[in-house]
Amino acid sequence: MKTVELRKKTKGQLEKFLLQKREKLRNLRFDLASGQVKNVREIRHLKKDIARILTIIKESK
Repeated sequence: MKTVELRKKTKGQLEKFLLQKREKLRNLRFDLASGQVKNVREIRHLKKDIARILTIIKESK
């Protein structure tokens, strides 16, 4: 997700979105360990999205 799109969201929406991304990352890690992941790059994208969300939350404080 683009940073511009994230900045338009409220803090509550960002926190909810952050929880969803972290849950998806956790599931992907389990799938990776069991050999079910076909797109390994998705993990990298999720980690970057999480970092973007955390940065925007910290900036708003």
